[in-house]
Amino acid sequence: MSTTPHRRDVLPGSLPPRGLSRVEAAAYIGVSPGLLDEMIRDGRMPPPKRMNTRTVWDRYELDTAFSALPNAGSTVANAAWDGSNVELVDFRV
Repeated sequence: MSTTPHRRDVLPGSLPPRGLSRVEAAAYIGVSPGLLDEMIRDGRMPPPKRMNTRTVWDRYELDTAFSALPNAGSTVANAAWDGSNVELVDFRV
């Protein structure tokens, strides 16, 4: 059994990680990984960042994009995230 702590275990509970995996990013905004993929493709959510072989989503960018989503019953999105820089890529790992 390894005694090396999991990378999430080294952070105090009051300091959430900034970089999230695909599954974590989806859970963070309350959707399935498949719906996160769809939202990235259509520009509602930001694409991930690459760090060597890792694919991670920036929690702050997710917050901005989430805040830009329209409220229930509204068809007008907020202007915080415009999705203009989205590259259509398959992000499943």
